[in-house]
Amino acid sequence: MDPFVFSTTSQIVFRPGASAEIGSLVKKRLGDRILFVTDPGLRKLGLCNAALASLAEAGIVATLYDSVEADPSVETVHAATEAAKTADATGVIGFGGGSSLDVAKVVALLCGSGEDIDRAWGVGNAKGPRLPLVLVPTTAGTGSEVTPVSIITVGGDEKRGVSSPVILPDLAVLDPDLTLGLPAHITAATGIDAMVHAIEAYASRNSNNNPLSKMLAKQALQLLGQNIERAVVDGKDREARGAMLLGSMLAGQAFANSPVAAVHALAYPIGGTFHIPHGLSNALVLPHVLRFNAPDAAATYAEIAADAFPDLASEQSSRGRCAAFIERLAGLAAKLGLQSRLRDVGIGEEHLAGMARDAMKQTRLLVNNPRDVNEADALSIYKAAW
Repeated sequence: MDPFVFSTTSQIVFRPGASAEIGSLVKKRLGDRILFVTDPGLRKLGLCNAALASLAEAGIVATLYDSVEADPSVETVHAATEAAKTADATGVIGFGGGSSLDVAKVVALLCGSGEDIDRAWGVGNAKGPRLPLVLVPTTAGTGSEVTPVSIITVGGDEKRGVSSPVILPDLAVLDPDLTLGLPAHITAATGIDAMVHAIEAYASRNSNNNPLSKMLAKQALQLLGQNIERAVVDGKDREARGAMLLGSMLAGQAFANSPVAAVHALAYPIGGTFHIPHGLSNALVLPHVLRFNAPDAAATYAEIAADAFPDLASEQSSRGRCAAFIERLAGLAAKLGLQSRLRDVGIGEEHLAGMARDAMKQTRLLVNNPRDVNEADALSIYKAAW
C-alpha cells in the first residue's frame, strides 16, 4: 500500500437545530469576541438570527461581517480581516455557502499569523498559526467545512487558492435545517458540485489518493446520487436534505486529501470570467471532461457508477458502465432544471479560446487529472460543451 496523509476537521457536529445552539458549542474554542462572517442574502432571510442569539446568550460578542459576495474577492478578505482586527477578535465563525467559509478561513489565517496573503497562495505556503475557527455550511455542495482550501478571486477574474492543513477548522457544525429553504436551482447546482468532488477525488492521479478518500467518495456518491432529485423536488424533505449535507461533507473530506482535477480547472474560467455559480460551472463541463478522460479512466469510473446510480450495476462491462455513468450525469443537470450548454449561460463561441488559455493556469488541479490535458484539449472540451 502506498503511503499517504489524511487530514480533516478536528470535530464535526451533525444535528438538526445545532446552529441554534452554537454559543455553547464554540464558547471554549473561540473565546468571547468573534468575527461572524456571512453574506447579505442570509442576513436578509434571517437565517443567522438563531445563531447570533445563541452567541449573545453565551456571553460572546459577535462582530458581524455580512458583505461576502459570490466568488469572493481578495478585497473582501482584506475588509473582513480589518473588521476582525478592529474587534480584537479571539476567533472566527464562517456561516454560509462556500464563499463565506472560504473568506472565514483566510481571515482566521491572516489575523492569527500576520501573513501576507500573496505569500500564502498555492499548496503548503500558508504557515499559520491562525485564530480558532468554526464553520457552519448552509449549502450542500462545497464541503469547505472539512477542506484545507480557500478559493479567492484576484484581479476581477482570476481564481487563486490557499491550500494548507493550517486552515482546516476546529469544528464544523452541520445543521440540515439551515438547508431547508434553499431554492431548487441552488440545491441542484451545489449537489452536482458535491458529486464532482467525489468523482474527481476517487479518480485523482494525485500521489496522495488513498483508501480513506476512495471510501468516503463512494459513500458520498451513494448519499448524493440517491437524494439529489428528492431534495430538488421537495426542499422541505429533511431526510433528503440531511443526506445531501452529509454527502457533501464526505465528498469534501475525500477531495481535501485526494485533490480534484480537470473538471474544476475548466470550470474556474467559467466562474471567474462570466460569474457563473461554481456548481453550475462544474455541471456544464462535467460530462465532457469525463468523456475525454474515459480512454484512461473507464475502469475507475465504472467502479463508482452504481454508487451514484444503483441500476447501473446491471451493466456488465467496465466500458459500458462508464459510458452509461457519463450519460446519466450528462442528463442530470437538465433533469434538475439547470442549463446544460455554455451558450445557455451567455458564453459565446468566441470566448472559448481565451477560456482554454486561462484553464491552463490551474496547474495544481490539472496534474491530478487521469489523462493529461493541454490547451488544445481544453478548447475541444469547451467546444463540446458549447
